[in-house]
Amino acid sequence: MKRHLKLAAIVALSFAATHAMARNSIESYSIASALDAGTGEGKVDDGIKLYFAGQPHPTVLKTLGEAATNKKTNAFGRSDEAACQHVFLSAVIALQKRAHEMGGNAVVNIKSNYKDQLTESPTEFVCGAGGLIAGVALKGDIVTLKEKK
Repeated sequence: MKRHLKLAAIVALSFAATHAMARNSIESYSIASALDAGTGEGKVDDGIKLYFAGQPHPTVLKTLGEAATNKKTNAFGRSDEAACQHVFLSAVIALQKRAHEMGGNAVVNIKSNYKDQLTESPTEFVCGAGGLIAGVALKGDIVTLKEKK
């Protein structure tokens, strides 16, 4: 009998732990705060400009194509916001790298695309965070913009 109670307790605890780790909170966070965190570390490329959906930008001279990224990061031991900012920077850097490879100087009309749900915002991005992993998906147009004189 004692053995059955121990087994039942272990199964119940395992179920509770699995359920807690399966958490997937979808929240919006500040683009500016996340970019500020990455700019100081020299991670974000100032040579490839970023314009989120709804933000005005210089004239597009040439559209080179669409780029999408879906990044994940370890969220264990971090706040959701810290993990989401970190993975957002990874996604932005991936878009900038793709723009560089395609010969563009900017990524415009950037939107969140978490779980194929497009969200347009010039000020916020969408991130999903769980007990172990946080993820950000972005989509944008790679372009060549007219340089300001």
